[in-house]
Amino acid sequence: MTWKTDGPVRGAVADGALVLTLDAPANRNALSSPLVAGLLAGLDAAEADRAVRFVVVGHTGGTFCAGADLAEAAREGGPARGTERLVDLLRRMITFPKPIVAVVDGHVRAGGLGLLGAADVVIAGPACTFALSEARLGLAPAIISLTLADRIAPRAWARYALGGETFDAAEAARIGLVTIAVDDTAAALAEVASAYAKASPQGLQATRELVNARLVDSFDARAAALARRSAELFASDEAQEGIAAFRERRPPRWARS
Repeated sequence: MTWKTDGPVRGAVADGALVLTLDAPANRNALSSPLVAGLLAGLDAAEADRAVRFVVVGHTGGTFCAGADLAEAAREGGPARGTERLVDLLRRMITFPKPIVAVVDGHVRAGGLGLLGAADVVIAGPACTFALSEARLGLAPAIISLTLADRIAPRAWARYALGGETFDAAEAARIGLVTIAVDDTAAALAEVASAYAKASPQGLQATRELVNARLVDSFDARAAALARRSAELFASDEAQEGIAAFRERRPPRWARS
């Protein structure tokens, strides 16, 4: 059964899962308004379908998600609307009544890591690379810290958030960003699906609420303040220089070799 074929998110129901595929490779699956709306619509469809035990989030192309759509933010006069959309999506994911599994085999940057933090299980393939690149643009991983800060080992969180270094799937598994790094993501997903098939829908929902309880409490306590901080940073001269340098593929004025 096909759920959706148009727009940047495709969906298909199979073997008890609604598979949501990020399918905007030309935009590196950036968190545009249509992509976020597609994910939210997919979650609504999965919640309403009793045959769906869990949700899988995957991707086409070599990038799972490049983070914020900076071009869209510029057209909208700032990040406020994009930030609000991302907050809504991440909260919907962590409070969703069914498990969410992310299957990634490509590059993940900035806000894309926030999606992984909101999933219950993350399966990473050999083509994965990860980076928290915000500090290099004059920004900070403010909103995505709501789902990441409790997932990643504290020393690794500090290292990669501050330095923006790129790391691979094995390191991502070591620090807790992903659940498992494997060569065969399909086989790993099949194992997860088999486990969920043995659990009752009520058991899955109640256990997910328990597992995510502290994450949801922290999210709700900090989201508004972090959204304001994100907007302040985006409006700063340094961030505008960093974003311009990124889009023009040149070093920002503060960079030293």
